[in-house]
Amino acid sequence: MKKLENKIMLITYADSLGNNLKQLNEVLDKYYQKAIGGVHVLPFFPSSADRGFAPMRYDMVDPSFGTFDDLKQMSEKYYLMYDFMINHISKQSQQFQDFQQKKNESKYHDFFIRYKDFWEGGEPTQQQVDTIYKRKPRAPYIDVTFADGSTEKVWCTFCEEQVDINMDSQVAKDFIKDTLISMCKNGASIIRLDAFAYAVKKPDTNCFFIEPDIWNLLHEIEDVLEEYQVQILPEIHEHYTIQMKIAQQNFWIYDFALPVLVLNALYSGTGEHLKNWLDMSPKKQFTTLDTHDGIGIVDVKDLMSDEEIDQTKENMFTKGANVKKIYNTAAYNNLDIYQVNCTYYSALGNRDQTYLLARAIQFFAPGIPQVYYVGMLAGENDIELLERTKEGRNINRHYYTLEEIDHEFEQRKIVRDLRDLMVFRNEHPAFALEGDCITETQGSHLKITRQFKEHQAVLEADLITHEFTITASK
Repeated sequence: MKKLENKIMLITYADSLGNNLKQLNEVLDKYYQKAIGGVHVLPFFPSSADRGFAPMRYDMVDPSFGTFDDLKQMSEKYYLMYDFMINHISKQSQQFQDFQQKKNESKYHDFFIRYKDFWEGGEPTQQQVDTIYKRKPRAPYIDVTFADGSTEKVWCTFCEEQVDINMDSQVAKDFIKDTLISMCKNGASIIRLDAFAYAVKKPDTNCFFIEPDIWNLLHEIEDVLEEYQVQILPEIHEHYTIQMKIAQQNFWIYDFALPVLVLNALYSGTGEHLKNWLDMSPKKQFTTLDTHDGIGIVDVKDLMSDEEIDQTKENMFTKGANVKKIYNTAAYNNLDIYQVNCTYYSALGNRDQTYLLARAIQFFAPGIPQVYYVGMLAGENDIELLERTKEGRNINRHYYTLEEIDHEFEQRKIVRDLRDLMVFRNEHPAFALEGDCITETQGSHLKITRQFKEHQAVLEADLITHEFTITASK
């Protein structure tokens, strides 16, 4: 099984580059052997909602995708990242179904967060509700009707199929440990802790990244994984200072600020904010421009002024291609104010030169780049899928057939150019994680130098014309 390497990681669903894991493996072997070092296979377990993020169980792969043997075969060639939805589990899971049937007699009677036990008096005050960092306009719960006809409120942060797990429950602790070990034994070299900051709840707090409890949880997970030499990547979308705190504890983090900072530089023609960020970025991070969700806005607060952030958002709609504000409203089942739904290629107006420059900037930034599968194929907004499903995020979740992928490589130079740039990033020694990243900017001119020992690679770009050159030592 491959361990983590300083090579680009692909982010993809099991059924988005071909129909299943076997076809995904074929695509990577055919086109991306040198361009991709690792693969984040988005949740591939049986799930009841949210494209895999409402897992019913973790001990098997959804049969429509394949088996753990398919993943193990892939793990011999690429380091793999799996998702553990530490905050929640499906309402259709065996744990919840048993709890709903047997209530207090269930083995899982405290696996979930029951309002009657969590809140003094069984209900939060309005002040306590207002304090919670939440995704809903009211207190986060679902009404559960038990087999005996009684009802209770149970904590639910996200959709009704994703019921939160009680981190204080011993049964839940055992479940978490067993699940993590199973992932290690089935091919994972990194485990992504989805919705990690929501996992710990305490009354009279915002129930988001609660210290020191959240650190205790992270170190407990670290202890479980140490024997298997498997890394942890907490997934958190919030103020960049939270990522910095995690980096200071020597964990891997996401660079979720880079996408909007790059857009701002390419829209405005100036790289001042981008330079400031690259100068302060940790080296032990994964960089992104696009993911399976939208382009995050909240992550750049205080790295740009509020006015500049608003203008960059506005530019996505005015300079982007086929992206409309209505796609981020209730009409498309999306009210998330923290992100804009759009492919990165379309956010840049479907312009090849501009898009390739954006990727070059990402690859020159500190850390290991992640490239989402739609972005890897310079995919435009999928309006047909969006309209058919009325799901805002589906604008960036196209299903590619093997025939489409072949066509993209044959007909579109941008796809081949990006693949070649990925190979360069993986193979040139100047991009060593411990090397230096020196950023210079004056007016519209941007220069990023990556240097390690005697090796050097230099990106020079004009942020107005979007012309750029890359020079490198042998």
